[in-house]
Amino acid sequence: MHKILPFLVFVLFSGCTSPKAFFVTEQLSGYPVRYSVTDKSSFAQHTILDCGNGKTADKTDLSCEYLFSGRYTIKLTASKGRKTSVYTEEIIVPAPEQCLLFMETSKGPMVIRLLDDTPLHRDNFIQLAEKGFYEGLLFHRVINGFMMQGGDPESKNAAKDVRLGGGNPGYTIPAEIHQKVFHTKGALAAARTGDDINPKKESSGSQFYIVHGRKTVAEELYIFEGQKNLYYPADIVRKYETEGGAPQLDGEYTVFGEVIQGLEVIDLIATVPTDSYDRPKEDVKILKVTVLK
Repeated sequence: MHKILPFLVFVLFSGCTSPKAFFVTEQLSGYPVRYSVTDKSSFAQHTILDCGNGKTADKTDLSCEYLFSGRYTIKLTASKGRKTSVYTEEIIVPAPEQCLLFMETSKGPMVIRLLDDTPLHRDNFIQLAEKGFYEGLLFHRVINGFMMQGGDPESKNAAKDVRLGGGNPGYTIPAEIHQKVFHTKGALAAARTGDDINPKKESSGSQFYIVHGRKTVAEELYIFEGQKNLYYPADIVRKYETEGGAPQLDGEYTVFGEVIQGLEVIDLIATVPTDSYDRPKEDVKILKVTVLK
C-alpha cells in the first residue's frame, strides 16, 4: 500500500497542473522570410499556433512564413481541458534589399530578383504583375535543356490545340542588353521577334523566358567571346560549367532578372511532355506574381 501511494499522489498532482505555453523560433535563410517554431509547452493536451498573418497550425513542429515586411506577433495557445495558456513573441520582417517577385506556378513557387541595370524591363514587369496581368497565363513554350516561355495574354484559357506565342500588350520595350548579365540557369529574359524585322532587338511588352539550359564547357564560352565580343568572368564560367545555361543567347536578348529560389521548379517545368510546337500537353500555369518590393 505504501508503494502505491506516491504514484497516486503524482497522478492527482499532475491532473491539477495547468498548461504552460512556450516556444522558440529560428529564422531560416531565403525569401519569403520563414521562421521555424518549436513547441516547448508543458502539461498541454493541445496547442494552436497563430502566425499573426492569418495563418494557424496545430502541429508539434511548426513554421511561419511571411511574404511581406512588417511587424507580426506569433502566438501559441496551449490548452488542457478548460485551462489555457498563451505565449507570444513579436517579430519584425524587414523589406528585402533587392527588388523581388514571388511567382506561384502550378509546378511550385519561385522567387525572382529583378535587376536595377534594366529599369525599363524591371518597371514594366512590376507594373504588369501588380495589375494581375500574368495570373492564369501559361508557360506556352517549353524546351528541355533550353528555356520555358510565358507571358502571352492569348494563352489564358486557350484551347489545347491552339498554337501560342503571338500575343502581346500592344507595345515593345527598348533593348537593355548589358555585358555583365548572362543566360545562366534561372536567368529571366525578355522574348522578342527576330533581327530581320527587329534589328534594334526590342523586347516584347509581356513575354519572357526563364533559362533551363545545359552545362557548357569553358572552351565553348571562349568561342562566344570571340564571336560576340563578350567577356565571361571566372564566376560566370564556373556557373555555366556547373549549373548550365544558354550562352548562345548572350548579347542578343535582354536579361532583366534571375530566379534565386526555386531552380528545382524550373527542372520540373522543363521536363513536362510537349507537343510538336513545344507547348506542354498539360497546362503549366502562372497562378500569381506578387511584388515583394
